[in-house]
Amino acid sequence: MKELLDSLRAWVDAGWLREVDHALASFLASEAPHVPARALLAAALASHQLGRGHVCLDLGALAADAKETLALPPDDEEDVPEAAQALLREAAATPLEDWIAALQDARLVGADEGATPLVLAGTRLYLRRYWQHERSVRRAIEARLASQDEGPPLARLRPALDLLFEGGDEGPDWQKVACALAVRSRFAVVTGGPGTGKTTTVVKLLALLQHLAPARRLRIRLAAPTGKAAARLNESIASAVDRLPLAELGAPELLRAAIPSRVETVHRLLGGSPLRGGFRHDEHHPLPLDVLVLDEASMVGLEAMAALVAALPAHARLVLLGDKDQ
Repeated sequence: MKELLDSLRAWVDAGWLREVDHALASFLASEAPHVPARALLAAALASHQLGRGHVCLDLGALAADAKETLALPPDDEEDVPEAAQALLREAAATPLEDWIAALQDARLVGADEGATPLVLAGTRLYLRRYWQHERSVRRAIEARLASQDEGPPLARLRPALDLLFEGGDEGPDWQKVACALAVRSRFAVVTGGPGTGKTTTVVKLLALLQHLAPARRLRIRLAAPTGKAAARLNESIASAVDRLPLAELGAPELLRAAIPSRVETVHRLLGGSPLRGGFRHDEHHPLPLDVLVLDEASMVGLEAMAALVAALPAHARLVLLGDKDQ
């Protein structure tokens, strides 16, 4: 056990691991000193993957190509300590079944609910908190997909779509198709590369939703993961609204008022406070909205996404925007 922790310390000294990755392995070793060293290594690597933006450690990918999976050693590495190299060689040479076998200790690893610090789901190793976050997000999306209704009558939907999307003769208008599908669901993803019209499409979707609910003004909010992303969306939204055929749709004042002109960060939307910790809005104090549009969705951390979906009212629509390659 000491040999493993010393080797992990060499990884930290070489800049391969974070201090928190080593600290996790040290803590687990102190709490369960008789577990296999390979299990502690897997825990440290799962933590390392979190630092790289991955929610779990894919043991299958690790066994197939450890260097590629872990991005170790770094591309610019010149002087690699032997202790660091030796541990990486050991990780690379470990077959999948040996990783799985080492993670069967019930003190450290569970497969579902429980209090173990690690969760093994198939060949994916999670820190429990992030497994819970991922499950919360998945369940929230599944609940919205399961609650889809028949949507507005075609006789009302088609004229509005034709006004918002001028017809062409060069095949399907995929923005129009995306809008037609999204209006029938409480969860939608609008994706495409830069310049493909994601913002224009979602603004038309918002106008369409309000047009189909003329009896009241929908409570629509726009959010982005960072202030910079919010500022970019602010500019795009204002330009897209100006190009809408609001007069032809009817009730132009209501339509213009319903589409927000201000984009908030996710943290600000949820009411985060550095003094209190946590967020003002959660499952007990949901956000007062009917539609939420989240831009740059791939940039939102899993913890923040879990908090966001927990704070959404059951009836609210969630629309995610993002680059198709992210």
